[in-house]
Amino acid sequence: MIEATLAERFPGVELVDLEVRGGPMGTLTLFVDLPGGVDLGLCAAISQSLDVVRERYALEVSSPGLDRRLRKPAHFAAALGLDVAVKSLAPRAGRSNFRGVLKASDATSITLLLADGGSVTLPLDGIAKAHVVYNFATDGGHRE
Repeated sequence: MIEATLAERFPGVELVDLEVRGGPMGTLTLFVDLPGGVDLGLCAAISQSLDVVRERYALEVSSPGLDRRLRKPAHFAAALGLDVAVKSLAPRAGRSNFRGVLKASDATSITLLLADGGSVTLPLDGIAKAHVVYNFATDGGHRE
């Protein structure tokens, strides 16, 4: 329902992620993105357009930020070449947490180049959490 409302009223806006905290009548946070960026006015307009949601939750609308979570194959494809942190659902080679440069991504898996020069390929359905790690020192203060 949320994605349909966004598509109808806010063309180009993508629902990147959502998070529910606090159970029933808790807080629902929507993370939205738009080519060219998300501003406070857009967040407010989206919030106002979701009356039905606001009846059930305290609603927050936000940009996903620089350290955006990665969930969909398209999110990973857009992050190729960037530093990412990944937590797998099940350990691989004795570990569950990985950090490295995202070298490959397709509809079913990703491949990270690890700091030690090795690499790991992880299935998307085996990823518990993943996000871009933004580093101002090495990224020059901007993201490509």
